[in-house]
Amino acid sequence: MDSTSLKQYLLSKPEAEEYYPFDDYTAVFKVQGKMFALLIKKQGAPLLNLKCLPDHAIELRDIFTDVIPAYHMNKRHWNSIVLSGELPMGEIQRQIDHSYSLVVKRLKKSIREGLEVRHGKSNLYSEIMAENNHKQH
Repeated sequence: MDSTSLKQYLLSKPEAEEYYPFDDYTAVFKVQGKMFALLIKKQGAPLLNLKCLPDHAIELRDIFTDVIPAYHMNKRHWNSIVLSGELPMGEIQRQIDHSYSLVVKRLKKSIREGLEVRHGKSNLYSEIMAENNHKQH
């Protein structure tokens, strides 16, 4: 997944915004002021940092060699994806959806409910809802 299509997908999330608070090449993606993704380069390699439930973060690191503890972030709650082209685009998108959903779920109730009214729960929590449906069957 090239950086242009990756950024397009990140910005396709409801009310997602891109910022450059650190420098001209570290992109921070936020929803309602809260970060859900960080796109950086470490030693020339692009990395995508995403929020993740702690147990799931460990599972992903065990399954995918391109998923590692997050560079410069809380390694319990964040993973880095090395964007080498090895990880399928669908899996990268699933992890983005998961990160975005986790951040939205933890927003203040009034802000979260406003997002839900404007965009619908299925657009905000697609990954979490899919996991819950899978567990119910």
